Amino acid sequence: MTSAITPHEDARRLNSPPLQGRGRGWGLSANALAENQRRASEMRRNPTEPEKRLWRVLSNGQLDGFKFRRQAVIGGHIADFLCPRKGLVVEVDGDTHADPVAEARRDAALRSHGFTVFRVTNADVMGNIEGVWLQLRDMLRALPDRRAPHPNPSPEGEGLEEAKAQKLLRISLEGSVG
Repeated sequence: MTSAITPHEDARRLNSPPLQGRGRGWGLSANALAENQRRASEMRRNPTEPEKRLWRVLSNGQLDGFKFRRQAVIGGHIADFLCPRKGLVVEVDGDTHADPVAEARRDAALRSHGFTVFRVTNADVMGNIEGVWLQLRDMLRALPDRRAPHPNPSPEGEGLEEAKAQKLLRISLEGSVG
């Protein structure tokens, strides 16, 4: 008797992208996504001192109610901090951010996915956390809310305004039972 494997396990076994609707694959294999998740988890367990200090002012909606995630996987990259509502990536530049060409490529890739990148140095976090907080607050207030379309919209038109759904599906809801 063989045991059934999940679609995610099968995708990892085949090193193929995850199935549609099972998360954003970003065009990466299931193994690459799993490795990025593992690395992000390790980075959350062992943050640098500047990351700890910045997280203390970003966590629990302390920055004007904006929520942040630590070590968020975005495509093939791991963002130090991410505000999903505004699409703001905050990077604390230290020893691991030494190559300006690689960082420019990374920023361009994040921007191509609709994210805004805000970079701050370790020295600024350690010596001027209030100034960093104020800059972040002003930037968050200025950015529009990010509303990405759902990757798998419902073919029945659920969630659309009634008129748009009727037009899209070429149907009339007059006299329908609710």
